[in-house]
Amino acid sequence: MMSLNRYRLKHLVKQNHRGARKASKLLDQPDRLIGVILIGNNFVNILASAIATVIAVRLWGDAGIVIATAALTIVILIFAEVSPKTVAALYPEKIAFPAAYILTPLLTLTYPLVWIVNSITNGLLKLFGLSPDGNSNHHLSTEELRTLVHEAGALLPKRKQSMLLGVLELNDVTVDDIMIPKNDIQGINLDLELDQILDRLSTTNHTRLPVYNGDINKVVGILHMRNLAQLIQQGKVTKASILQVIREPYFIPESTPLQTQLLNFQKESRRIGLVVDEYGDVLGIATLEDILEEIVGELSTEHREENSDIHAQEDGSYFIEASVYIRDINKSLSWDLPTDGPKTLNGLIIETLESIPDANVCLNINGYRIETLQMTDNLIKTARIIELDRPNKP
Repeated sequence: MMSLNRYRLKHLVKQNHRGARKASKLLDQPDRLIGVILIGNNFVNILASAIATVIAVRLWGDAGIVIATAALTIVILIFAEVSPKTVAALYPEKIAFPAAYILTPLLTLTYPLVWIVNSITNGLLKLFGLSPDGNSNHHLSTEELRTLVHEAGALLPKRKQSMLLGVLELNDVTVDDIMIPKNDIQGINLDLELDQILDRLSTTNHTRLPVYNGDINKVVGILHMRNLAQLIQQGKVTKASILQVIREPYFIPESTPLQTQLLNFQKESRRIGLVVDEYGDVLGIATLEDILEEIVGELSTEHREENSDIHAQEDGSYFIEASVYIRDINKSLSWDLPTDGPKTLNGLIIETLESIPDANVCLNINGYRIETLQMTDNLIKTARIIELDRPNKP
């Protein structure tokens, strides 16, 4: 009874399984269940001991007491304790559900005796400062649930495991971990000529674009390509008409957990937001698609292949664009580059060196050898990384 999986038991109860319902009802009051089981168990054992002793004394005299004690101890230990309890522990449902049909009427019949025994026992527990109710909390914490998903093994397909773990990790990841950085934002700069704006609109592969004056920090709204299509049909594509169909910008604090932001997107009926720091400066863009990809993985295989920034080499190393997020590298290669500091590979290298390198350098970070290959201005463009053999790696 005690070896039953409580969560599977609850599921079977919801499925209206009769044996599960009876077992669950008995487990709702474990002190009474244990009471009736132990009363019956000890009554049978003591009765058997008394009968065996009487028989042995009649057969062998006083020596029969020792013989009966030794023989009965072996018999009870093997056939009444270890063997049946091992079987019950291995197959709890097969034993517990039928047993529930017997224990339920037994509990009713012996209830007065069970109540007396439990009252005395609970009174003794209180003398030692223990609560008879104990800790009956069977709820799982997030970490415990994460372990449960990991341990599901073949019972849960790898894809579903990944999705469940992604949901559990939403509260541990913030929007600045998954945002498109400021330098990579594609938007409409109203300071450009109309022809340049139209050219940008005709080549973009996004459905929503920020509209700004000169600088992304001067954003005035978000343009949906559906609204632009209406302007094109009407032949009224001008800067003024674009300003009339844009929607006011939506700003997101950089430290917002993804779980919270997912709910905020739903509440505000938004799909895109500008991530800002404590001073109100735009750091990047976060979209609903970015959050969903944390759960289900890359939504577009074609897009992922075309924009891959990680290139495997024959010697086991990888050529990686330094602008890639460290979390994406770890997720793609099952690595554990440090993520508690800079978000990108470029930032990690610069922080480790504590300066911007003047030439290509080689360094070791957390068991990974990193060599810079290309540099432009004050940024590292490409790096070569190889995982070193680490004796303490699990």
